[in-house]
Amino acid sequence: MAGPRPPLDPEAARLLARAANARAAILVEGWSDQAAIEALARRRGRDLRGEGIVVVPIGGATNVERFAAALGPHGLGLRVAALCDIAELQHVRRGLARAGVGEAPAQTAAADHGSFACAADLEDELIRALGTAAVERVLDAEGDLASFRRFQEQPAQRSRDLHAQLRRFLGTRAGRKVRYGTVLVDALDLERVPLALDRVLAHVRG
Repeated sequence: MAGPRPPLDPEAARLLARAANARAAILVEGWSDQAAIEALARRRGRDLRGEGIVVVPIGGATNVERFAAALGPHGLGLRVAALCDIAELQHVRRGLARAGVGEAPAQTAAADHGSFACAADLEDELIRALGTAAVERVLDAEGDLASFRRFQEQPAQRSRDLHAQLRRFLGTRAGRKVRYGTVLVDALDLERVPLALDRVLAHVRG
């Protein structure tokens, strides 16, 4: 999947869900999150399309309420879950609650409410799960290691540790983020999958 692409809007998401005969939706902030979730589902032997599950990029956590309203109990009636960055978790929980998804945030845990958060963001989680040496090997296999070495020499990067440099490099271009959302998940040991990714998939299982 190549980027950059505009996110879906709620009406486009409704059309997508209807066309897929969906019964559940995972709301994610962007296309890279969609790529990672779909890659993990494939590696876990799951067929999301066959299960009636759509993964919907919403263009940032601030849009979660609009999409949950369109797809959730007050819209198409789908089971809805959301994956976000930890900084956005409380906002996402409130947005889901206002759209009628789950219970009010004060009355339930985030997981019961259908919201799941990466420790910082997707790239941070995947680098931690793989380790920096393994991520560099993936960059080498993808033909991006020389570009990363040049990136490390930029004045703004020299004082950062390797983890921070990798995280910034992976996030500098939309197309790169999307590609590595798949590639890094494909490189993971399945015993080390970031918990939020597995949990959001489990939440929408039939």
